[in-house]
Amino acid sequence: MFVFVCAGCDAELTTPLSRVALPVHAHQKYGNGIQLPVLMEPGTFAVEPEPWGPPWRTWEKVDPDEAAARGIYAPLYALSDGEPGAIVVAPGDTRGTRLIPDKCGGYCCGLDGADGPNLACEACGLPVASRIDDCSLWQAVWLAPNAVHRLPVDDAAATPLSWTELTATGKSTPPFEPIATWGGLLGTGHFWSWSPQWEAAAGQALAHLLAASQGGPVTVPAGLTEDVFQRALDTLLPAGPVARRAVLAGPERPAPDTHAGILLVPTHPHTGKVWAPPGAATSAYLVPLPFGVWLWLAFPTPHLPIPASGTMPDGVLRDDPPAPSPHRLFQADPRTFQHTLARLPAVRSPWLRDTLANLTQHTRARIF
Repeated sequence: MFVFVCAGCDAELTTPLSRVALPVHAHQKYGNGIQLPVLMEPGTFAVEPEPWGPPWRTWEKVDPDEAAARGIYAPLYALSDGEPGAIVVAPGDTRGTRLIPDKCGGYCCGLDGADGPNLACEACGLPVASRIDDCSLWQAVWLAPNAVHRLPVDDAAATPLSWTELTATGKSTPPFEPIATWGGLLGTGHFWSWSPQWEAAAGQALAHLLAASQGGPVTVPAGLTEDVFQRALDTLLPAGPVARRAVLAGPERPAPDTHAGILLVPTHPHTGKVWAPPGAATSAYLVPLPFGVWLWLAFPTPHLPIPASGTMPDGVLRDDPPAPSPHRLFQADPRTFQHTLARLPAVRSPWLRDTLANLTQHTRARIF
């Protein structure tokens, strides 16, 4: 466990926190006028290893060799010249900060951090963080890495849960959820849709699936996995007589088929490490999925009667109706897809470069 303190005066700025992996959807922008919830679970923090946030440089001003040295192999609109190592926490876990009035700009309904740090240390006034709560952005506080220090609050080294423990006790992420909207003429409301977390996870995984395809067709397992990936794969990859097979693999699953060239596997939610088959090294391409998404795909949660609560007698089962289904086909998040693919060396291939160059057209065609 750690607390973060001000680099200027050592005032405590957070409650004790434990480190987890950076969520795939950390920088997602979802829809328009949408109220997204808090990004981080209470009591946790994550670190963005790359530079992020203002100031930004457009791609025309970036030397290709510099971009490659930063692990970016295809053109993007702009690159951040911010400090790497920004720390993201839940807003409720911050302490001893105040807003900086002339840094409180936002695009629409709240703060977006585009003006630089908008939170100052209450004790000494040093700008220390950016509060994000604008519409369509995940609510978070991003601590500036050059303005805070991390101090341990105990000497005990936490041992991450094993894959078996995670599978038994981990929380899966449902593919559908109610999406809240900001108030309008009819007031606040919500609608059922595909989970933004799933769309971001699919954007990351789809980039890896294309890199693993070697330019040929790819198939995924039937069911929800097919609903999420197959339409995009069939559109972005050429047809062919022999397709590479991607299969779900991971802890507590049967050993993957040796003929499967691509494995959809979980990432550890605490360490960020990708699961790999035990024993001999595999030649299959490992496509990472956030653990909660993978867990739902690998072990789907059936809609079953559940024990009643409240005034219902003990032992009586209540059969609630299932959650409504979205009224549109699944679409992967285009920004997460672009962010991931541009950082895979395979994107140097001309056909993958063309895929990125045509991303706007694919988005208009509702592939993304």
